[in-house]
Amino acid sequence: MAALVCAMIIPSFTSCKDMLKEEIYGQPTVDDMMKEEQNVALLVGQAYADVKWLHDHWGYWGVNLLTTDEGVCPVRVPGGHWNDGGYWKNLNTHNWNVFGDAFKNIWNTTISGAVLCNKLIYTLELNKATMTPQVYEQYVSELEALRSYYYYMLFDCFGRIPYREDFGETKAQPLMEPAAVWARLVVNLENSAKKLPAVTDDASRDVNYGRCTQGMANALLARLYLNAPSYKSFNQSGDFLTQLKADAASMHLLDSIGIQIESEEDFYTNAARCCEAIISSGSYSIENNFFSNFAIQNEKSKENIFVIVEEGSADFDYRDYAGSMANKLRITMLSLHYCHKTSWNLIEQPWNGFCARPSFMKRYNEADVRGAGNEGLGTMNQNRWGWFVGPVCNAKGDTLADENKLKAVITPEIKSLDSATWNDGARMLKYEVDKTSTYKYCENDFVLLRYADVLWMNEEAITRGGQGTSHIDDPDFRLMLARTFANSPELTTDDARVAAFVEAYGDPHGWTVDQICDERGREFAWEMMRRRDLIRFDQFEKVEYVKNSDIKRRWFPIPYAILEKAERGEDGKSIWTQNKGYE
Repeated sequence: MAALVCAMIIPSFTSCKDMLKEEIYGQPTVDDMMKEEQNVALLVGQAYADVKWLHDHWGYWGVNLLTTDEGVCPVRVPGGHWNDGGYWKNLNTHNWNVFGDAFKNIWNTTISGAVLCNKLIYTLELNKATMTPQVYEQYVSELEALRSYYYYMLFDCFGRIPYREDFGETKAQPLMEPAAVWARLVVNLENSAKKLPAVTDDASRDVNYGRCTQGMANALLARLYLNAPSYKSFNQSGDFLTQLKADAASMHLLDSIGIQIESEEDFYTNAARCCEAIISSGSYSIENNFFSNFAIQNEKSKENIFVIVEEGSADFDYRDYAGSMANKLRITMLSLHYCHKTSWNLIEQPWNGFCARPSFMKRYNEADVRGAGNEGLGTMNQNRWGWFVGPVCNAKGDTLADENKLKAVITPEIKSLDSATWNDGARMLKYEVDKTSTYKYCENDFVLLRYADVLWMNEEAITRGGQGTSHIDDPDFRLMLARTFANSPELTTDDARVAAFVEAYGDPHGWTVDQICDERGREFAWEMMRRRDLIRFDQFEKVEYVKNSDIKRRWFPIPYAILEKAERGEDGKSIWTQNKGYE
C-alpha cells in the first residue's frame, strides 16, 4: 500500500532501560517497515510513553495516595510550605472539587494513551498483509492490553468514561457507565491474555520488560474481578451486580467468551482463576529481599510483573515549569527532608512534602523491614527499612539543622494538617535512594504490578467466597512472610521468621478480610492500589483526617475543564454529565 507517512519517527523501546530515543528511518513506506518484527515492536513501543505520567503527584499516583490512609501532605510551618491554596489538604480530608488539576491530568494523559493505542491498532490493521499472522496477533493484543490499562486507570478514578475501541472522527457518545466499561475491559483482557508473550526464562523476561505480557493481563484481570462489587455507579440504582445484569449488551459480551456472572462469588472465582494462571505458569517468584523490587537497578526482579521503565539521568527534564506534572519518578524529592540533600549527597534538594499518616505507621511491627524499624538512628541506621524516621546526620553522625536552625529529626507524628513542622511524618524509603549524585530523578523502575499482589489477591478472593486453590503454604508465600523480618539477626531461618510474622500479625490461614486489608497496606504502601483497596474493604471514609464521608466520593468528579469542552447536543447542553454528588 502507499506510505501512510513520509518520514517515520519511532521511539526506540529497548528491552531494559527505555530512553525513548528517536530513530529516523528516512522515507520508507509503512509496508516496508512492517515486514520486520523489530520495527513493529518499535512502532507499538510508542504507546507506552503516556504510562509515565501516571506516577506523578499531580496525576493518578498523587490523588490515589493522598486520599487514603497511607499518605498525607500537611502544610509545613514555618513558611506555609505545601499550602498551595489548600489543594493537598482537600485531598487529605476528601474535600476535593471539580477544579482539581490532577483530575484533568489523569483524564487527558490516559485518554491520550488509549487513543494512541487505537491509532496504532488501526495502522497494524491497514498493514496486516505485510506481517505474519503471529506477529500481527501478538502486537494487536499488546496494544489492546495496554489500552485496557490506560482505560482501567481512568475508569478506576471516574467510573463513567468515554471508552472507545475505534480510531477515527466519529461522533462522541455519552459517557459509558461503570458496568459497561468493566465488561469491555474484562472481555478485551480475556481475549488478549492468551495471545500475549509469556515470561518463561530470563531472556523472555528481558525482551518483554516493561511491556504487556500474559502475566500483566491476568494480573489486571484479577484486579478487575476482585474489585467488581466496588465499581457501583451512583448514577444508577442497585449494586454493581444488579447494574451489570441490567446491561444486556455487556452480559452478551461476557457470555460470548464464556464468562458467566450470576452471583458476587463468581467475581471472586474468576479473580482466583486469573491469579492461578499466573501462579501455575512459574513465570514469577518472590524475591528473597523485599527491597530488591525497588532497587535503583531493579530490572532483574522476578517478582515485578509490569513496571514503568525509568531514566533518572539529570540530562532529561520534561517539566514545562516548576511544580508542574512530569513523566519522571520523583518519590525521593517529594518525601525526603531538605537536609537529606547534604546527608546523602543528592543532586537536588528534596521537597519535604509527602509522608505517612501517623495511624498508618502503627500497623507495622517494630521489626518489620517494611516499616520504620527499631534502630532509631535515622541516616545512621545499619539496616534498610521501608520508611525513614530519626535524625538526618552528616558522615560524622552529627544531626543536621535546617535553615531555621531546627535539627532534622523525623518523627511519625504530625502536629496537624495546617501546621505540621518540617520534621513531622515518616518518609517513604522503600525505593532505594541514589547517594552517588548519579541521577537527578529516580532510576528505579516504578512497580505497577507485582507477584506478591497476585498471591494476596488469590487468598482474598477465596476468603470472600471464590472457588480456588489457597497457596498460603507454598514456598513463595512463606518467603513473602519471612522476608518481612529479615533484619532480625536472632531469627536464623525462614521458619523462624514466618513464626515471627504469625506472632506479630496472626496466622494468615484464619485471617478476616480486614486483616488482609491491613497486610496489603504494609506490603504495598505507595504502589497506587490503596484507594481501591480501602473502597473494596469499605474503609475509604474511615481514614484519619477525613472530614467528608459522602460515599459518592468513591468516584472522583469529571473535571470541570473536560465537561466544558465536551460536545454539545441539540439542546446546547454537554452530552457528558457529571458524576452523582458533584453536580
